[in-house]
Amino acid sequence: MSAGPATTPPPVGQPPDEPGPAGDTPVPVAAASGDTGAGWRLLRSSWLTERRALIAGALSALVWTVAKISVPVVAGRAVDRGIIHGGHAALVRWCLVLVGLGVIQAFTTGVRRYSAFVVAYRVETDLRQRLFTHLQRLHFAFHDRSQTGQLLARSASDLQQISAFNTWLPISVANSVIVAATTVILLIIDWKLAILTLVALPALVVVARRFSHRVHPVSLDLQSQIAELSVLAEETVSGIRVIKGFGAEPMFAGRMGARARNVYERAMAVVRVRANYLPPLDFVPAIGVTAVVWFGGRQTLDHHLSIGQLTTFYLYVLALINPLRMTGMLVAQAQRAVAAAQRILQVLSTAPAVVDHPEPVGLPASGGEVRFEGVRFRYDGSNEDVLDGFELVIAAGESVALVGATASGKTTIAKLVPRFYDVTGGRILLDGVDLRDLRLRELRRAVSIVFEDTFLFTDTVRGNLAFADPEASDDEVERAARLAGAHDFITALDEGYNTVIGERGFSLSGGQRQRLALARAILADPRVLILDDATSAVDPIKDQEIRAALGQVMAGRTTIVIAHRPATIALADRVVLIAGGRAVAEGSHDELLAGSAEYREILARADPEGGTDLDRGVTAGGPPTPGPGGGGWTR
Repeated sequence: MSAGPATTPPPVGQPPDEPGPAGDTPVPVAAASGDTGAGWRLLRSSWLTERRALIAGALSALVWTVAKISVPVVAGRAVDRGIIHGGHAALVRWCLVLVGLGVIQAFTTGVRRYSAFVVAYRVETDLRQRLFTHLQRLHFAFHDRSQTGQLLARSASDLQQISAFNTWLPISVANSVIVAATTVILLIIDWKLAILTLVALPALVVVARRFSHRVHPVSLDLQSQIAELSVLAEETVSGIRVIKGFGAEPMFAGRMGARARNVYERAMAVVRVRANYLPPLDFVPAIGVTAVVWFGGRQTLDHHLSIGQLTTFYLYVLALINPLRMTGMLVAQAQRAVAAAQRILQVLSTAPAVVDHPEPVGLPASGGEVRFEGVRFRYDGSNEDVLDGFELVIAAGESVALVGATASGKTTIAKLVPRFYDVTGGRILLDGVDLRDLRLRELRRAVSIVFEDTFLFTDTVRGNLAFADPEASDDEVERAARLAGAHDFITALDEGYNTVIGERGFSLSGGQRQRLALARAILADPRVLILDDATSAVDPIKDQEIRAALGQVMAGRTTIVIAHRPATIALADRVVLIAGGRAVAEGSHDELLAGSAEYREILARADPEGGTDLDRGVTAGGPPTPGPGGGGWTR
């Protein structure tokens, strides 16, 4: 079968069987970063998953609001019927009602706050999980051009902005009800005084809208600058060995200072916008209080209002002050949350370019044949093909070494077999099945790759070795370690296989890390094993040891070897010379040494001093030197 990759991505946030890489341009499925509506839609969709907590928070906010707006009425009754008319019993009764209202407010405040944080933290957790899952599904090309610090900022500071806003939701409900209910009550008490008091509210709406439009772009810019700061911080920590090795600490300190100043300037831009627009939001309530004192006092002196009614009216105006003051903070936090949601949506809306085929085909029970048919490939954003009609057949159980000059496409071939990238032309078949017709999980279990740049997790040695098979027995783990030449140094560690390896395994030497990575791949027991310069960091003595073990591992297993050491190349049954994105020559190691000047030149460049490998007898650019028995290079 030769069907192409599926073109319809699964829903955002829904993980497939296996994260899938690809080399094509991602397909955006949501609005661009400037669309605030997209940010609001993401927030609303996240709220729907927490409907119960939202409803509980909203109901408690409503009960709290009813109790809150009842206080002025009760206080007015206490003044009129208790204080003015000297009714001691009435005063006690209405005071007890006030205490009851206080108890209700206290209880519902707790429920409201608890519900708010439940919504906030659950939404944050859900979005973080969606983001993390989706990042794993995205193709290699996306990660090639994405900065780690930017992605970390989205999963940290951006999500915190959304969480902070979500804690305001019940308060927003309560404030909205307070403003609406208080307005109605004020109109009922004295519509003239109410209109005079609330006449500035339309101006407040205008100011709030202008504030919203002004604060959003600067909030978005601030989030971007914080992400840029995270990028530099991540690169500084990750590359600290290189920085210290070159004495570049002052340079990076200067860069960090510049990024920190950028963040400060953007933060102050937000502060300036708030400083310009918050004073009017504070001044509006003062107008209302002034109106109550002046006009309401005259109404009371003219006996159109009782002192209790004036007290009630005044308390309601005071009840409006806090919600109106909080309007500015709510708008600012909402804009920061929307800006953060837009940045998260930029990732979630990137569709994986490689997904499982809608009707996947399974692999046969055994095999390992790899066939390249007219394979063409170019990296995203490049105008040149790395592979141009590459043709090669590797029989099941055969080992093939790929040799070529730098940037000839050897590592690209290694990445195409497990489908880290998709071919841009032609096809690759594993046991007669197009890779694009296989489930990614099944393909990745059938193909293991050991990179030159080894990555180890912060885990025990055993945990790192058993990464592909967590259920592996201790004997199986030890066997893989022995085959990779790692058992001796592992047992020399403080806690042996239970020793915890530090971040990225930097507590180990480069050769030790490569041997652990090799053991990890061996334990996975794949039908196709790819060694991408996997012994480059191993010292020559240990290299000879590992090559002896590799002979056992490679026996009967399809193996693709990418190496620069002639002794390692000589392990392969066949050597393929790659140039110009094509296979230009092939044969045994000895045959190419004798018949290809280009092959000898490539080996000479790999080791310009010549003749340093233990069982090699070739000088730079020269013919093979006979080994024991006159057979040339020995294996």
